[in-house]
Amino acid sequence: MYNFLLTLLIIDCILITIAVLMQPSKTNDAMSALTGGADDLFAKQKPRGFEAFMQKTTLVLGIIFFAISLALVWISSH
Repeated sequence: MYNFLLTLLIIDCILITIAVLMQPSKTNDAMSALTGGADDLFAKQKPRGFEAFMQKTTLVLGIIFFAISLALVWISSH
């Protein structure tokens, strides 16, 4: 059981890494500081489409990561 959960944890770590790398970046370049940052007008919009899907996927994978980690700690302590 321990080895199975450890394998699932490794797979989950790889999937989290891929999900984080696939998310679009939201950083502004140095020009936005010089132009007054007009991009901030639309910065508070809710994510839609692919961006929303990737955020939900990352959240679910993170919850799975912590659940498996806690299960591994519990198994290894008994």
